[in-house]
Formats: sequence, structure tokens, C-alpha cells
Amino acid sequence: MDSTPVSNGAPLIDVAFARMKTSIIRCELAPGSRLKVESLSKAYGLSSSPIREALNRLAQDGIVQATENRGFWVAPISLDDFKDITRMRVLLEHEALSDSIEYGGEEWEVAVLTAFHRLSLAEKRLGSGPVALDDDWSERHRAYHMALLSATPSALLSNMIASLFDRAERYRRYSALHRTEERHKNSEHEALMKAAIDRDKEKASRLLRKHIEGTLARVAAALERQLATVQ
Repeated sequence: MDSTPVSNGAPLIDVAFARMKTSIIRCELAPGSRLKVESLSKAYGLSSSPIREALNRLAQDGIVQATENRGFWVAPISLDDFKDITRMRVLLEHEALSDSIEYGGEEWEVAVLTAFHRLSLAEKRLGSGPVALDDDWSERHRAYHMALLSATPSALLSNMIASLFDRAERYRRYSALHRTEERHKNSEHEALMKAAIDRDKEKASRLLRKHIEGTLARVAAALERQLATVQ
């Protein structure tokens, strides 16, 4: 099912959590699908205990739903949910970006520049199809955004942003499965990077908001078309 690498000796709960989270974000485990502990145990070669614990952790992250009587299932897709995720991303990432511009030193700048360069290399080799479906691009895209916001002193803020980013990624993946064109965003990433490195909080915040809300507009349009076909 999923071949996400895990470090040797990692706790089995962490192994199950990482693999199932990746499968859900990539829509390999479809939105709304039932997650049967027995089937997952067989698929991942793990006992039911770490699978169940991992599912409970994924429920806390918001990408799995659980009830005492019905068990577990992948959280469904909805436009309202994605709009809410986007709104929270704008609010929280604005704070983290402001923090990073204020507190980030030379190491932060190097990390941002390196992450942007790696993302640019990945984007150059891609064609005109949906970049969100390319695993390498997606990993580098996440690394770029996390590097940009990494100098905030708030670990809680960082964790919340990472969780929301992953939830948004699932929507990007889902919508990319149902469209043929993709907005290549490297010019946006470059402008945002330069504003951050130049310590221009106002410009960087404006570009970040535009970047995130641009994704909302594109994904929402694709999502509305897809949901309309299944109603």
C-alpha cells in the first residue's frame, strides 16, 4: 500500500501512524472509506494494537474520524472543511512568518534558500501535469513552506501549522486527481522567499496570503466539479 520509509527501531505505533497518514494524504485511502483494523494490520504487517493507537492519533489530527460504535474511517472531503483549513492557515502562517522574519538568523536564511532551490529543481523537471501528484515535488514543497516558517519560537504554532498543511495537502491531492492543468507556483515561491529574506514583513505576509488563497480558489473549483458528479 504505502512504502514510506521509517527509521530502524522506530516504535510500531509511529510506523503505523506515518504510513497510514501518508496513504490518507495521498488519497490512497479514499475520503470516507472505512478503516478496518484487521485489514490494516494485514496490509501493514503489524498487530492490531499499534494500528488502533495510530488511528486514534490520526483522529486527533483531523484526517480520520472515529466513533465508539462505528469504528474508524477516513475523514470525508468537503468544501466547507477546506475553506476552514485555509482560513486557519492564513491566520497561523502569518504569525509564524512574522516571527521568522523577526527572529530568523543566518541559518534560517540558508535553510529557506536551500529549500527553495530544491523545490525549483523539482519543478523544472516536471511537465504541465498536476505537480501535486508528484511525491518528490510534494515533499520539497512542504519542506520549503516549513523552512520559511521555521524560525518562530513557538513549537505549538509550528505543530499546528504542520498539521493544517498536511490536511490541505490531502485536498490538493484529491483535486489534482480530477483536473489536468496545474498552476506552477515557482514564481510565487520565489517572490515570497525574496520578501522574507529582505525582511519585508508586510510584503511577505501579503504574498503568503495570496499564495494560500490562490490554492483555495483552484482546489475549490476542482472540488465543486468533482462533488457535483457524485451527487
